[in-house]
Amino acid sequence: MKTIVKTIKTIKIDPHKCTGCRACEMACSTTHAQPKYSTVNPARSRIRVFWDDENDVFVPILAGEYTQAECNSRYVITMNGKEYGECSFCRACCPSRDLFKEPDSGIPLKCDACGEPMPEGGPICVQWCPSGALTYEPERMEEIALPEEEEEVEVEEL
Repeated sequence: MKTIVKTIKTIKIDPHKCTGCRACEMACSTTHAQPKYSTVNPARSRIRVFWDDENDVFVPILAGEYTQAECNSRYVITMNGKEYGECSFCRACCPSRDLFKEPDSGIPLKCDACGEPMPEGGPICVQWCPSGALTYEPERMEEIALPEEEEEVEVEEL
C-alpha cells in the first residue's frame, strides 16, 4: 500500500493583532450567502469577533462542532483580572445560546475553511483580514494511505 504525507492547514488566530474591524465576519457571511456573495449578514458568519472592553482586546472565534447537550459544568475564566463565563470563548454550537446558528432555520454553523474547492489564496476571512490576525498555516503532517490501483484485466471478445 502506498502512502503520502499531507500537510493539514488550519486558520490560526492572533488576538493581539486583531483590531476589531470585523472584516472577517463580513467576508465569511458573503461567502456562505445563497447565492454566493449576494448578501452581507454577520449572523450567518462562521467567525465572530468578541470584545473584551476592559482590556480593549478583540478575540476572533471560529465556529466549531455542534453539540446536542449543554455543558455539564460552568466555570469562570479570569483573564487580566476580568471574569468570563465558560461560554464566552467556546466554539461549539449548543442549545444554551444562539451563537453560530443560521438565523432563519436554527441550523448549526461550523467553519469549513470556505469549503471545496477552497478559494485561491485560502479562506476568505484570512484574505480579508487587514491586520494579519488571521493566517492559514500548517498545523500538522498526516500520513495517508492510498488505495492500491486496480490491475487492468484484458477481456477477450467472443
